[in-house]
Amino acid sequence: MILKEKNESQEAIPQAEYAISKWHDTDEIYGRLKELLKSPLRPIRRDKIGGVLEYFETKCKGSRKIATAAEAVIPGGVQHNLAFNYPFPLAIDQARGAYLRDVDGNTYIDFLQAGGPTLLGSNYEPVKEKIKSLLDECGPTTGLLHEYEVKLAEIICKHMPGVEMFRMLGSGTEAVMGAIRLARAYTGKRHVIKMGGGYHGWSDSMVYGMRIPGTGRHEATGIPKGATASTEESFPGDLGALRRKLWLNRLRGGTAAVIVEPLGPESGTRPVHFDYNRQLREICDSFGALLIFDEVVTGFRVGLGGAQGFFGVRPDLTIFGKCLTGGYPMAGGIGGRKDIMMLLAGGLSANGKRAFVGGTLSANPLSCAAGYFSIQEMERTNAPVLAGRAGDRLSRGLQGIIERLRLPYVAYNQGSIVHLQTSGVLLMSLRNPLKVLREAKERKHVMEEMGAAYSAHGMITLAGSRMYTSMADTDDIIDEALNRFESVFKLV
Repeated sequence: MILKEKNESQEAIPQAEYAISKWHDTDEIYGRLKELLKSPLRPIRRDKIGGVLEYFETKCKGSRKIATAAEAVIPGGVQHNLAFNYPFPLAIDQARGAYLRDVDGNTYIDFLQAGGPTLLGSNYEPVKEKIKSLLDECGPTTGLLHEYEVKLAEIICKHMPGVEMFRMLGSGTEAVMGAIRLARAYTGKRHVIKMGGGYHGWSDSMVYGMRIPGTGRHEATGIPKGATASTEESFPGDLGALRRKLWLNRLRGGTAAVIVEPLGPESGTRPVHFDYNRQLREICDSFGALLIFDEVVTGFRVGLGGAQGFFGVRPDLTIFGKCLTGGYPMAGGIGGRKDIMMLLAGGLSANGKRAFVGGTLSANPLSCAAGYFSIQEMERTNAPVLAGRAGDRLSRGLQGIIERLRLPYVAYNQGSIVHLQTSGVLLMSLRNPLKVLREAKERKHVMEEMGAAYSAHGMITLAGSRMYTSMADTDDIIDEALNRFESVFKLV
């Protein structure tokens, strides 16, 4: 069965502490998204796309030169998928607050925000000064214990309801790898279930059912089948299907954990109903499976208590990633119940079991201090709420423009995470495989062209379909962005 919205009341949620002012009507959003998938594509008009591409040819010559050089020495010309930009990557030489500047001197409103972590705005001065002082004193790493390891763990445990202990690692991908190993060690069970379309990093066992639900090992080139043999995907929102998988797994080794993005796959691109996580908690408890929240994006961005605080649901384990250090490197970690987390202790834990993790640069002083001071500043400035208000303003404005111009596009947000669907490619699934085969490539290209048009109008987005707002996004900045979006939409 598909979970239907019931009792959407949030009276128990202290809204002043969270970026999400009100949970959206999930059924209404899915209704609009279905209409988008059924509607004819509305791309940039062919007589207008030339003008968009001319921007890159005439205004971005320095970026093109660097991108061409990159292609000779870097596979695909980029080190990270976020850097891909149609028709070629832009080379950035300055990031500050709500803006980016490329090597050609062009300025952009930054709705990428490094993929989400810079909630305070890019290159936030108070944190940067603290990091400079730390580097002067001890450098980035020592290999030994540092005070800020403790301070960071303490401030995370203070704010995150489901975290009693915290172990830092180098990235969200590493944290997922460690959490799955930890769940199997603790439960003695084998299978892990994820939601189809969700992204939990690029480890062997998680490159499965990514982006489009039902695709299984489609992206798993170079990964032995045995590595994903105990990974399963369940269709997002379908709790009946999840229960059936859990029942079946009882006969073949049991389920160690269910791992989810609490807003829904791809940071809420496939949004959940408000009660969804509570019901997941109940189902996992009834089958003896651990519930893992991947809060790589939502941790601190939704609020200092994360999505778990907003929904009032305590996971057994929590994944942290890029938001952990406010944009500084080596950002990742696992938090959770003490009885589970103690299996990560060095040496042998009390019950003789140990889940081994490592990482020479994990929990280095630079990253731990960056995390501690960033979270402290988020607390002081109420950054999640301010960024969420900017997201509300952007989302409302986008939907108003869409309706006024009678476009089939869909805009909605979960606080400072703003979704703008113009082609619907991210909403396709193998429940309709013929549609995927016929339309996915064209829909993806439409999304890329829209992203290029946004860039040519001075806005950087995530793949042309998602925006992250920050504390630095004032009303004036959001209103200027809306004017630019309207200019783009008038090209279709």
